[in-house]
Amino acid sequence: MLKFQPPAFGCKVMKTSLGSMVYYTQISEPWNIVEKLPPLLFLHNFGGGASAYEWSKVYPAYAIKYRILAPDLIGWGESDHPVRDYQIQDYLTTISEFIHQTCYQPVTVIASSLTAGFTIRLAITEPDLFQSLFLVSPSGFDDFGQGAGRRLPLSVINIPFVDNLIYAFGAENEVAVSNFLQSFLFSQPERVTQEMVEAYLSSAQRPNAKFSALAFLRGDLYFDLSLYIQQLKIPTVFFWGEEAQFTNIKLGQRLASLNKNAIRDFKVIAHSGMLPHLEIPEVLIGLLYKYL
Repeated sequence: MLKFQPPAFGCKVMKTSLGSMVYYTQISEPWNIVEKLPPLLFLHNFGGGASAYEWSKVYPAYAIKYRILAPDLIGWGESDHPVRDYQIQDYLTTISEFIHQTCYQPVTVIASSLTAGFTIRLAITEPDLFQSLFLVSPSGFDDFGQGAGRRLPLSVINIPFVDNLIYAFGAENEVAVSNFLQSFLFSQPERVTQEMVEAYLSSAQRPNAKFSALAFLRGDLYFDLSLYIQQLKIPTVFFWGEEAQFTNIKLGQRLASLNKNAIRDFKVIAHSGMLPHLEIPEVLIGLLYKYL
């Protein structure tokens, strides 16, 4: 996935309890290479082909003033893909391990969707790790008891060999990847580029990539964020794509209303879907400058 990274960014590797995690950071000029720069951590969404590439159009804008950390989470991208039935605790544990090993001061996190929901849970249990949170469409995908993400019945997903076919046809071919980005993640299909399709396809075709993706598809990683969000104390801002599918604006506003002390602002990003940071990155860069 290094070929999809911005110029002067390279990858490093960190060990977690579930395997090696690859992360991207600035490695040469024109960026500042100073370990003491405050860390800025970008966490990607889940779904077939997901990886740190999702944030690659945004984080170079902050590479002068921050030490950028953009990992491929375990089971995704170039990081290890252990063969296992992935559970929520796997990601709470490995994200925590990553922060402990790479950040020497409280970190500012920019995360999206389900991973943003995990970040909220981690910020509740380990608040000393965090400076602030900037979250795009945070969700547990089962918020208020209403499942948002599953598009196929479990009875179909769990049939032996059928799950392999679902992944092969849904994530491991160029047409399917392009269609998914255009139809479900972006609001304007013409904004999907060939590079985006290739980056997602490259991640989806990694050996054993299906295990984390199918855990997400089955709903093994879903939870009700509304049961946790009231406990959050870290200063937080929500960003929401105006035309986001799966988790719409009304859901976001309802979640935000549960904790107005911690959630300081709620910004709607017009003419964008689930991934405004990939669809119209310049807009999110501009909005983040207001806070960073």
